[in-house]
Amino acid sequence: MNLPLENLYETDFYAWTQKQVQLLRQGELNNLDIENLIEEIDSLGKQERRELVNRLIVLIAHLLKWEYQTDRRSRSWYLTIREQRSAIRRLLKESPSFKPYLPEAIADSYEDAVILAAKETGMKLRDFPTEVSYTWEEVENPDFLPGIILDSDADLLN
Repeated sequence: MNLPLENLYETDFYAWTQKQVQLLRQGELNNLDIENLIEEIDSLGKQERRELVNRLIVLIAHLLKWEYQTDRRSRSWYLTIREQRSAIRRLLKESPSFKPYLPEAIADSYEDAVILAAKETGMKLRDFPTEVSYTWEEVENPDFLPGIILDSDADLLN
């Protein structure tokens, strides 16, 4: 059974992708499902951008928690900060064209980061600044932790 490519796209997405790969490898460009290919390629780019923003939300929320709830700092928070920075570095290595977008991505992430920090700490939304106070250089810096580092934090950082 040989379904038209548009039908295959609707009924068996994986089979459709494999057919597109086969057609590309064989150089049969005239037989490609161009409209759906355009949609899927565009969607992939947007998905990568969403992953960057989602990782920034978690990272900034944990930076806020670290800064504004010093008495509850934990190794878990610190490791989450490190994990998100590492994942963001990988994303930027794979897609360096995101770099000019970073200030906007941080600004786009901030409101959701505040909501997440408030939810996880029990603090009020108004307890956090209304605008992001971290620069990209601080956000990505593996040594940056906002606020004063207390002697009691030393064990968390190793």
